[in-house]
Amino acid sequence: MALFLTACGGGGNDRKPEPGDRAVAKVQDQTIWMSDVRREAVAQGLIGEGEPLDASSGLFRRVLDEVIDQKLLAGEAERRGLDNSELAQRRLQATRERILGDMLVETVVNGAITDQAVQTLYQEQLRLARTSEEIRVRLILSRTKPEADAVIGMLGQGAQFEAVAMERSVDEATRYSGGDLGYSTLDVMPPAYATALRDKPAGSTVGPFQTEGGWAVLRVEDRRRESPPTLDQARPQIVRYLTYDEVRRLLEKLRGKAKVEVLLSGETGGASEPASAPPPASAPASVPPPAAAPSVQGTPKS
Repeated sequence: MALFLTACGGGGNDRKPEPGDRAVAKVQDQTIWMSDVRREAVAQGLIGEGEPLDASSGLFRRVLDEVIDQKLLAGEAERRGLDNSELAQRRLQATRERILGDMLVETVVNGAITDQAVQTLYQEQLRLARTSEEIRVRLILSRTKPEADAVIGMLGQGAQFEAVAMERSVDEATRYSGGDLGYSTLDVMPPAYATALRDKPAGSTVGPFQTEGGWAVLRVEDRRRESPPTLDQARPQIVRYLTYDEVRRLLEKLRGKAKVEVLLSGETGGASEPASAPPPASAPASVPPPAAAPSVQGTPKS
């Protein structure tokens, strides 16, 4: 039976696992701490590493119930002697190794990823960054060439581009905004658009030219230099790169000291390749490590 306690201080004589921790429940004689619930929420990807978790929130209570259930199930497994089996011991050992590995990674990474390291890499990438030009464009898309020619005729007689777009364009995504495609760079545009716009100054009307969706007429609203992201915007990517780079170097150092022999048949070619660096507990396991330093590129604007 689980007895839920809302304790403002510690849990009896139990020692707090973290400074300022708080006991939030007891299962039999085992205390559940707030840090246990927060760690479970991080492990499930419900919050990020270092993010707060309000004890009065519904999320906290849901995760707390899951932690209580885990302790109840584990206690029943022990009562039945399941923890004494060879399979259980191997799985417990694997879990222990994973936890210790994560703790080592966290210790190494926390010591290496400082504000100064992030700032230094940001400045290096900022110096290397090539800011490109952004173009704001409006579009009128027609089904046929004669329809596109008629659009050019209307524009030539002084009709407003936005009004013609709303009346004549078949592009449902932009017609009600006057054909506005927003700002983008040539490298992300369809090739036909990029070719047509390459050297056209602001105020130019371009087309008609054929695209996959029909015949396009464009107007160049504005051209401007793309702005690089701020340090705060670039920080998550930089931290991720520094994290994986630090773990990679740690693994290379450990493999260089250890004797590792892969006992597999010829399908591996007999070579022992270094494993990809495991992400720390705060990094999503599904995200592959970056192969190179992050480039500081401009952020898209609309």
